[in-house]
Amino acid sequence: MTTAQEATATRHDAAPEHTASELGPAASLLRLATAGSVDDGKSTLVGRLLHDSKSVLADQLEAVEHASRNRGQDTPDLALLTDGLRAEREQGITIDVAYRYFATPRRRFILADTPGHVQYTRNMVTGASTADLAVVLVDARNGVVEQTRRHAAVAALLRVPHVVLAVNKMDLVGYAESVFAAIAEEFTSYATELGVRDVVAIPLSALAGDNVVEPSAHMDWYGGPTLLEHLETVPVGSDPSGEPARFPVQYVIRPQTAEHPDYRGYAGQLASGVLAVGDPVTVLPSGRTTTVAGIDAFGKPVDLAWAPQSVTVRLVDDIDVSRGDLIAAAGLAPVPTRDVEAGLCHLDERALRVGAKVLLKHTTRTVRAVVRELTYRIDIGTLEQRSGDHELHVNDIGRVVLRTAEPLALDTYADNRGTGSFLLIDPADGTTLAAGMAGEPFGSARTGSARTAGSAADDGAWV
Repeated sequence: MTTAQEATATRHDAAPEHTASELGPAASLLRLATAGSVDDGKSTLVGRLLHDSKSVLADQLEAVEHASRNRGQDTPDLALLTDGLRAEREQGITIDVAYRYFATPRRRFILADTPGHVQYTRNMVTGASTADLAVVLVDARNGVVEQTRRHAAVAALLRVPHVVLAVNKMDLVGYAESVFAAIAEEFTSYATELGVRDVVAIPLSALAGDNVVEPSAHMDWYGGPTLLEHLETVPVGSDPSGEPARFPVQYVIRPQTAEHPDYRGYAGQLASGVLAVGDPVTVLPSGRTTTVAGIDAFGKPVDLAWAPQSVTVRLVDDIDVSRGDLIAAAGLAPVPTRDVEAGLCHLDERALRVGAKVLLKHTTRTVRAVVRELTYRIDIGTLEQRSGDHELHVNDIGRVVLRTAEPLALDTYADNRGTGSFLLIDPADGTTLAAGMAGEPFGSARTGSARTAGSAADDGAWV
């Protein structure tokens, strides 16, 4: 069992005891991302959701109606509510991630409308990286296709807790229950094999508005919730008091003024858990232990802070703490390591090869690293692990072993999305090359008997 797993197994007993009521009223906010193949109707679905939930301003709707008339359309094209780039409107596809903010009386939403085209899969990674729920669209006429599997794999890789299969364009298949059932069964089986725990399938027609906000009059065989009803009621978030505290230091505050001659505080955002005055903590990677002397929020002292608050933490002992260090709950801290095993989604057009020298950005810390092994590449269609490759190409998902120049305090991504994720960056031009997740890529995917694709790289002077 890894240190992170041990921490997870014991955290309910060892974590500071703070009730949810002490942490204040948690705002009901759902972060969701949409994904789907080209022409599955994703932008139309988002537009319909915004329109029918009364989340579109009058001038926005008027602009869409005007643009639709100029294109010779008799009815408003609701996809234009999200496709804002000229190239998107001209081609009728989504290229960039479009964020939309809306609310109902029951919940607030941040929606990331991500591209469906294969070459923009990396943008789906960006939009889904912080999502609580992913809506994967399928055209009822085409069923589950390769890009559907790719989006499901990305959602599983990013450990998105909830996935909705939206079977769209049911009006074009006569609202047939058998079509919906076959697609739902195939997708659910695939997602379950990837380790996705919660999959809900909803038949709908974004163009006609069936089962988006209002129940459909054409599908009386379906007794489940509409899409909006599900989004309003799906459980989100977790009690931070049940998670080990993780506080990446972003900035050291030393005003050295007459009013605060000896003030030393460490500013940052709590990635998980709760910190309270008097809590014992460990500073990583040094391993020094101390106690929280005080916490400042909005310029005022507070007794405790919880994720994802941004605060300044003061410590009892005057020890060496700098940007990139991690303040963690004592006894539940991860063990720093220079050997990082992780799942990787490659984002750049240039291939990532064994032996490549990169920068690894983890929370607020950036270190040099080298790709020592490409253990396997995952075939999206079959989930088989293909060993023998020496490089990852754009949109590829695989498992790698990295060697870093300095130790990193990582949790496994399955235990902590905030401190288990990282980016690989090209040291020459600053381009983001890949998104990494420490630990095994998928929760319940096939483990197989993969072998190392490349031998250990010559680290040279890099690490």
